Amino acid sequence: MAKYDSKSLRNVTIIGHGGTGKTSLCESFLHIAGKSDRPGRVDDGTSSMDYEPEEQKRHISISTATNFFDWDKHKVNIIDTPGDSNFAFDTKSCLRITDSALVVIDAVGGVEFQTQKVWEYADEFKLPRAIYINRMDRERADFFKTMDSIKEKLGTKATPLFLPIGKEDHFKGIVDLMAMKAYIFDEPKGGYKTTDIPADMTDEAQSYRETMVEDIAECDEALMDKYLESGELSLEEIKAGLRKGVVSGALLPVICGSATKNIGLAPLMDIIVQYMPSPVDRGPVQGRKPGTDIVEERLPEESAPFSAMVFKTIADPYAGRLTLFRVYSGTLSTEGAIFNASRKINERFGTTFFLEGKNQRPAESLVPGDIAAMAKLKETATGDTICNEKAPIVFEKIEIPPTIMSFAIEPKSRGDEEKIVSSIHRLTEEDPTLTFHRNDQTKEMILSGMGQIHIEVAIEKMKRKFGVEVNLNIPKVPYKETIKAKTNVQGRYKKQSGGRGQFGDCWLDIEPLPRGGGFEFVDKIVGGVIPGQYRPAVEKGIIEAMEEGVLAGYPTVDMKVSLVDGSYHTVDSSEMAFKIAGSMGFKKGVLACQPTLLEPIVTIDIEIPDEYMGDVMGDLNSRRGRVLGMDTKGSHQIVKGQVPLAEILKYAPDLRSMTSGRGTFTYTHSHYEEVPPFIAEKIIAAYKAKKEED
Repeated sequence: MAKYDSKSLRNVTIIGHGGTGKTSLCESFLHIAGKSDRPGRVDDGTSSMDYEPEEQKRHISISTATNFFDWDKHKVNIIDTPGDSNFAFDTKSCLRITDSALVVIDAVGGVEFQTQKVWEYADEFKLPRAIYINRMDRERADFFKTMDSIKEKLGTKATPLFLPIGKEDHFKGIVDLMAMKAYIFDEPKGGYKTTDIPADMTDEAQSYRETMVEDIAECDEALMDKYLESGELSLEEIKAGLRKGVVSGALLPVICGSATKNIGLAPLMDIIVQYMPSPVDRGPVQGRKPGTDIVEERLPEESAPFSAMVFKTIADPYAGRLTLFRVYSGTLSTEGAIFNASRKINERFGTTFFLEGKNQRPAESLVPGDIAAMAKLKETATGDTICNEKAPIVFEKIEIPPTIMSFAIEPKSRGDEEKIVSSIHRLTEEDPTLTFHRNDQTKEMILSGMGQIHIEVAIEKMKRKFGVEVNLNIPKVPYKETIKAKTNVQGRYKKQSGGRGQFGDCWLDIEPLPRGGGFEFVDKIVGGVIPGQYRPAVEKGIIEAMEEGVLAGYPTVDMKVSLVDGSYHTVDSSEMAFKIAGSMGFKKGVLACQPTLLEPIVTIDIEIPDEYMGDVMGDLNSRRGRVLGMDTKGSHQIVKGQVPLAEILKYAPDLRSMTSGRGTFTYTHSHYEEVPPFIAEKIIAAYKAKKEED
């Protein structure tokens, strides 16, 4: 592999909706550039980019893959990202560290929902980008309709650099509007013949060329002046203006073709190396001095202190952890120690290497812009900054989105609990959008993620990588019990069985507290009716009894219990007797206080296109939800509401189905409310039936 400097590097992240052909495009790049004998295919499992078994099974990208190729004395790093919303964090992490984005749009489907989401991410990072309209050879493919879709759904003006020749089955080439030549593709490795523009396209091509030149001229004042004076620009001026417009983000070039038939790919690769920005073009990157708000800057120069950002971690059961990072400044030798400024620790690493899909190629040294990996970092995680300890800097991390779906997991084999915990810990290192915790109330192990596919894939990986199998269940809802009335009740425990007996007697005042009030115990004993050493035992008995409630086995909350009277026996009384008496008094008293069930209520934000508003609001009402308000975000609406947690345990797939995959939501716990009587009756009946079975 030739040695490159930073000016000759191109870092391009391939983004777009799932199924638009991003991975096929990457495979064809590698084939045309001579890195593979034939392009790998997603459908037959030969893709070098989608190499995980879970990806080959589903025919979708689940995890980011990186590779590179040489083209026209440039090294192009390509990052193939998932197009499914379940794995959007992976895509966003890659856009955070790249220099440009290539947006792949299907010529039949046009701009789809996930394309709009990743476009917003690219906006957030102010990334220069180009659009590739793929699958021009498909039935109903329409270049011009897709251009309208780009303008309408992405709200941006795009500039075609090429026009398609033929359509659907007859799509065979493209017209180059800069050179005003036609390229007819008929060779397997993406080669083409240069010919004159077909006669029936000359007027259309001329019209589009004029628009293209105007768009380019608008990016440069000097060019605009010349264009207004002469009405034309030279090819060199057009190319210089195009590069300036693309690098600045002022111009959005559009290329069209077919990734699987290699049509339009060689010109697209030319566009990438000639017009997309290098790390040097992107300029300095800003961070902060660790532990302060002092802004630090790093230039993309080899002489600057080393700095890099980790954008992905791969948990490999054989090779250990692989840490993927992008170098922003300075150089790094093949092995040694690095400083993790995010965690303020030093870590030793072995070799550094470039990833070629699942394969690794040793890296002799790294320069600004390089995307590489290192093994055996024990504590460094996704989002961390690694750098020179003498010149520390911390780059801003991406915020991890809240999870939207949870499953309770149980081992298929007894005794696997510990293996589950350690395996999931490895998976959460790789994917920070997975979270795992044990629910103390329901005693379940809960795995949460960005959707059902996300969690199912994690479970499949856990089985394949670590040999642990689990069952997925809908989590139990953490209901609680409370009271609505007050009472005065006696708890009396007396047991005589030869020799010393057991005796405890207490009178309790039980009353409700406001919602969220928890539990309050008040000792109101006056005098010595109950000796001081026994009174804490009464409270202990009540607290233990509260853990299981009296209606359906759920914890009891929001109540005040006062110990007001009682009696004791000088011989038979003990702490245990008063603990049992307190528990008995609590259970008897709660039943007299109008006990009721409480359920968790969540605040939910649902983002949807306008046309689904009626369906989503109607569905939310059917789930006992209430709408609190609405916001507008571009062409989308955000419905804000509150809904019982029990009603949205399976909301992620339901919303996807309702909105053709275009709706997203987040939720956070808000408060507890009383369960409606007709639902409470079912919950209590189910609890009693299970208790009888046991």
